[in-house]
Amino acid sequence: MACLHVLKQEIRTLEALFPQSHDRFQVIAASLDEVTCRFISKCGKRYELHANILETYPSSPPVWYIETDDAAISSIVEKLSNTNGKDNHLLNQVSILVKDLCELYNIEPIKVDHSLASTLPLAGIFDFSGAAESTSSTSFSSASSASSGSQTNGGPTGTYTVPKALKKATQQNELSKGTPNHSVQASDRLMKELRDIYRSQSFKKGVYEVELVNDNLYEWQVRLRHVDPDSQLSQDLVILKEKEGIDHILFSFHFQDSYPFDPPFVRVVHPIIGGGYVLIGGAICMELLTKQGWSSAYTVEAIIMQIAATLVKGKARIQFGGSSQGHYSFARAQQSFVSLTQIHEKSGWFTPPKEDG
Repeated sequence: MACLHVLKQEIRTLEALFPQSHDRFQVIAASLDEVTCRFISKCGKRYELHANILETYPSSPPVWYIETDDAAISSIVEKLSNTNGKDNHLLNQVSILVKDLCELYNIEPIKVDHSLASTLPLAGIFDFSGAAESTSSTSFSSASSASSGSQTNGGPTGTYTVPKALKKATQQNELSKGTPNHSVQASDRLMKELRDIYRSQSFKKGVYEVELVNDNLYEWQVRLRHVDPDSQLSQDLVILKEKEGIDHILFSFHFQDSYPFDPPFVRVVHPIIGGGYVLIGGAICMELLTKQGWSSAYTVEAIIMQIAATLVKGKARIQFGGSSQGHYSFARAQQSFVSLTQIHEKSGWFTPPKEDG
């Protein structure tokens, strides 16, 4: 990793500026790969924040995560992914973070001891004007000395583990930017989508799972585990698990370099499904998934949930009798989807009456 000695000094400085005795912002655990911090609001509510440090640091900023449903705090954390230059450095990231959090909670920002920062190599690139002052005279501690098993009070308990797939995808995204096969805009949007999915309640409740194929940000597998419990499809999933040990419907999402301005190509991989607007090849008959019906405002989670609703609406059934474990082919799905869109471009899209679901 570039500037490893600088990163080590940054971590030591952060631990000195924000020890676990600090009344507002604390460094709970720190290593060269990940830093866990805690912010304490005026009312005493605690929020744990996690920064994953990539191999491309400091060319790319750390990837921050926080487990909260508070949109304002999530927005502050997301802002840190859009920095560049000196603001990619961990110390400046924390400075920005603390300043914004204090402003959000109407807490008067306090200055840090600049003498601590002056010990750093390249100290002149760091800006601590918005960060909080250390309330302790604690000397530098080693990066590995902080406790990693603490819990919060008034907030989520335990340490939030960042999915490895997301960390790998972030690294691949940074390394592939500017290559002929990937656009910066598409990659950044897909990274945002992936981060949002890992924060979503539907994902946390196990309604669906996502996995990148070979860590490729442009190819996802989605396992839909739960649909409307009153539907026949939900009952079929129970039978599928009993008979064949499969408890989900597997979808493949292929994103183009032009995403989010063009929709992903989505198909069912397995099991074989009858009805539910699933075509013979496994493609899905939904206007939303065509250029005509697509909007760049749609999120991946919204697509997943709409597909789940469409399957139920279309009275989808798993085809048992030895065929349910079969897999649709990518080529056949593409072929059937192209044919479908050509037909609908000429004749328009049919909206079933309400009594049909």
